[in-house]
Amino acid sequence: MNRPDLIRFCVAPLLGLAAAPAFAQPPAVAPTLPAPAPPVIAPPALVTPPPVPIPTPSAAQQVWLNNWLKGGAEQGLMARSKATSSLASDALISAVLDRAKALSTGRVDTADFLNIWALRPAAFDPRPGLARAIAEDRLPQWAAGLTPPYSGYDGLRRGLSNYERIRDAGGWPVLTAKSAPDAVRKRLAIEDKTVQPGEKLVDALQRAQRRYGLNPTGLLDARTLKELNVPVEDRIGAIMANMERWRWMPRQLPVNRVQVNIAAAVLTVFEGDQPVTSMRAVTGAPDNATPMLTSSIHSIVVNPPWNVPSSIAKKELWPKGRTALLRQGYKIVGTPETGERIVQPAGPSSALGRLKFDFNNPFAVYLHDTPARAKFSSYDRLASHGCIRLEKPVPLAELMLQDDPKLSGQVQSLIDTGKTQRVQLPKEVAVYLLYWTAFSSSNGTMNFRSDPYGWDKLLAQKIEASSRRLDPMAAPAATIASKD
Repeated sequence: MNRPDLIRFCVAPLLGLAAAPAFAQPPAVAPTLPAPAPPVIAPPALVTPPPVPIPTPSAAQQVWLNNWLKGGAEQGLMARSKATSSLASDALISAVLDRAKALSTGRVDTADFLNIWALRPAAFDPRPGLARAIAEDRLPQWAAGLTPPYSGYDGLRRGLSNYERIRDAGGWPVLTAKSAPDAVRKRLAIEDKTVQPGEKLVDALQRAQRRYGLNPTGLLDARTLKELNVPVEDRIGAIMANMERWRWMPRQLPVNRVQVNIAAAVLTVFEGDQPVTSMRAVTGAPDNATPMLTSSIHSIVVNPPWNVPSSIAKKELWPKGRTALLRQGYKIVGTPETGERIVQPAGPSSALGRLKFDFNNPFAVYLHDTPARAKFSSYDRLASHGCIRLEKPVPLAELMLQDDPKLSGQVQSLIDTGKTQRVQLPKEVAVYLLYWTAFSSSNGTMNFRSDPYGWDKLLAQKIEASSRRLDPMAAPAATIASKD
């Protein structure tokens, strides 16, 4: 799905804006001569500091930098593009600065992001660091500090190398429901080195299904076949896309935070930079994508009403008719002349459940409870209008309020009052909505999730296009094709 200009609203404002007061006309006064205009004082010109001068690298340093530039494919900055020549002088420095910025903040320029990719990397100037590294002859240490300092990124880098080896060896065969057990076992062993020749096929299939986020039945069903038959090129593209998203992340995450993996529909709470609890979630359906973003949860609304967004009301509720809506407990606010909207009052059947976790963002998405619990037992949980439904909202609220002596342990009591009220958190909690479709286990095994929004393939294409356009070390497309 590619809808870069879509801004989706999960909830309308609680109350409409009050009518603007009417202002009386000022009394007539005798005309007066205009006062002399004050002198125009031009604002001080913005002075751009001169760029940091880069020392001329020694001959040995130039060799090292050229070899470093040839490693772009190892960092997921290009797929089949390979370095073909060495650079010298200003061209070398320009390429090194470009590569340093790509490794630190991403290969794709933010101007080429979809609007819904609202996670933006911080600005980064590589010139001062490069100048010091050349002057102090510490280029390897400087280069090592450019990539994201996370084990998640390193795991993807190792996985990329492994899957490129699989690709260069010919990939894997396409399976069918009639494939022989030995053929299935051989296919599984390409990605899972723990598969043994005499191992029960059901056990090997269950491991694969867990890696793909599927129900581990141990059966070669249609969903499992589909994942096993994803081309290795697409797996490489997914790894590249996820490495790029890691480069968009801040170099130091808040130690206390909430992270949502949109693609896996899982929420994890971190305290002291360690995961302390996780829960299943329901995230946006493919036609109502949950955006990638970062913000801070500032308050919780207890017993929230639901102001139905006009898009949902038009498509799903108004066709039922006014009588049916009123019978189902909805309220119709406003008049046909001024505009009508649908409100679902707070209560056990409210679509927002009993709790809503608010954080500022341009998409008006949030975390919330839900009375529809059945979806949490499913392995396919991308079904919302863009907001994130929570499996365990009350424990999450208790965690966030545990430092407030008046509210700690009182969440259920607040709910039981039936009263709608907003509770400010004693301390805002960082929240990250992320799209991780490829990640490495602690043993180095790659895990994949489906790409429900089509963002992996799109981002991998953007990475490759940017590399060919900006990276002088990348071979042109015609050269690449001739080597395949």
